[in-house]
Amino acid sequence: MEEKKFDFNTLIGFSLIGAILLYVMYQNQPTPDQLALQQNTEAAEVEIQTTNDAGLIRPSISIDKADKEGNFKYNLETSAEKENYLVLENNLLGLKIKNVGGILSEVKLKPFVNHDSVPVYLIKDQSSQLNLKFSTTDKRTLNSLDLYFEPSLSKVGSTQILSLKARVSETQYLEYIYTLAADDYMLGFSIQSKGLSEFFDNRQSPEITWDFKAIRQDQSIAFENRYTRLNFQYETDKLNKLSQSGDDDEILKDISWISYRQHFFSSILVPDTNIKTAEVRSYDLVEDVTVDTVFTKKYSTKFPLSYTDGEIRKDLNFYFGPTYAATLKKYDKNLEASIPFGWGIFGWINKSIFSPLYAWLSSFLSYGIAIIVMTIMVKILLSFVQYKQFLSQAKMKILKPELDALREKYKGNKMKAQKETMALQNKAGASPLSGCLPGLLQIPVFYSLFMFFPIAFELRQKPFLWVKDLSSYDTIVDLPFNIPFYGDHISLFPILASIAIFFYMRMTTGQNMAVQPKQEGMPDMAKMMKYMIYFSPLLMLVFFNNYASGLSLYYFVSNLISIAIMLVIKNFIIDEAKVLAKIQVSKAKPKKQNRFQRKMSEIMEQAEKQKAMQERQRK
Repeated sequence: MEEKKFDFNTLIGFSLIGAILLYVMYQNQPTPDQLALQQNTEAAEVEIQTTNDAGLIRPSISIDKADKEGNFKYNLETSAEKENYLVLENNLLGLKIKNVGGILSEVKLKPFVNHDSVPVYLIKDQSSQLNLKFSTTDKRTLNSLDLYFEPSLSKVGSTQILSLKARVSETQYLEYIYTLAADDYMLGFSIQSKGLSEFFDNRQSPEITWDFKAIRQDQSIAFENRYTRLNFQYETDKLNKLSQSGDDDEILKDISWISYRQHFFSSILVPDTNIKTAEVRSYDLVEDVTVDTVFTKKYSTKFPLSYTDGEIRKDLNFYFGPTYAATLKKYDKNLEASIPFGWGIFGWINKSIFSPLYAWLSSFLSYGIAIIVMTIMVKILLSFVQYKQFLSQAKMKILKPELDALREKYKGNKMKAQKETMALQNKAGASPLSGCLPGLLQIPVFYSLFMFFPIAFELRQKPFLWVKDLSSYDTIVDLPFNIPFYGDHISLFPILASIAIFFYMRMTTGQNMAVQPKQEGMPDMAKMMKYMIYFSPLLMLVFFNNYASGLSLYYFVSNLISIAIMLVIKNFIIDEAKVLAKIQVSKAKPKKQNRFQRKMSEIMEQAEKQKAMQERQRK
């Protein structure tokens, strides 16, 4: 075997070749400018590849050749990998908009705090999302929530304008525009595209989805949830709403606005032009009112957009503010109709009478005193009704001996007894209906006030005596346990109202029982009326323990005034001797029967003849 020896010439040759290569590499290394350009280009290529794989729109990358530093025309340092939040605010609203998705991530109402003295947030931690879904000509389905938007903030006068653009190129982009004026709860919002007509697949309409979770704001979860509701207005100004409890959905057509109401606050979508068709849903998130919760309801609205010359153009607005009629009326969109004043005549009474009356009274009186004064005014106005009722009761009391005698005389013939009773009442001008009909006039007033106090924004967080918030329940004792249907606390105003109702019903029911003529079945009727004396206050005590203390204050004062009016009428206005004298004069005069009385007499006569015929046939 030949022995291998070290070749010194080979070593010299490789050394010379290496030296030459090092010299060439040194002479051709990039300048610092060229090195920076190369690094940025490689990073851009990685960014484009990653973005395209995800199916998203990103700014296309182009090099500004005039920039010797090699920066890109669109700044990638604030890309989707580095989320930012943009701020818009005035004296009323504090808004945060996320650059990824271009959505509102926070809406703060600056003038208000919730039951825990924490600022009121209608949107927080992305509890609301607005997404635009559209299809492309290369058969992709994209969502705006996934897109990165470039921000640009400007100002025209006192109005702030935030432009957010998701670019395909320098001249091709999808743009969101937010506009916020000074001292305004209305946020302008527009969606528009530019240069994307060939990018969009116009065979499929783009679709907007607005999801929203209502953040709890009130002390009572059950009470707040009762007045938290999705409602909307048709083009014809007709109002409608989804279910108050449970889950509900509906397909709508020609809608002028959609309101996500949260009792005393609202988030309302107000488009410049009507929404042709929309799908709305509501989900009740409160499963157990005894368990503390963050959200009360979840709302969702979905509706398609149409292309205009191949582009997207839609002007929307969002109202974020109090559910307060005086504020909502300023926008001239009938937004105040979203407040649950009541249906029909009850709503009219509240909107036309009680709401402006209370607003006027509370402008110079404390809010609790304003409730008392308004209650007094209502009771004085309706005092003539109580007078009519007591006058009817007085007449019936005077006629009771004669009515009992008639029933005893014709106890074997009920039809005859009823006919003679009606004839006597007609002559004396004392009909039971004359006391009932005036009482019916009070129902619209009482029900209207029952609807008004729980939704009166003026009462929110207004104290009175021991009450911290007239729009919520007052608490004198916190219980260590929860009583079904009653709650985990004891409220004083419902107790006072129940006591007042008990004494009022005891006086009125006792008076009614005293004037009732003796007849078969009356012992059972008397028992039922006696039970009502106790049942009604008990119902008041339980039902109103979690209701607005302002409403309980109204019922307490109202019943106290009713008792006072009744005592005044009974002891100082109605003189039974004079009433008896009038009855005698009325009985002496010939009395014509009205149409109703004649009809009733004819029916009784026919029934009496039929009964007599049946008795003869039996014999």
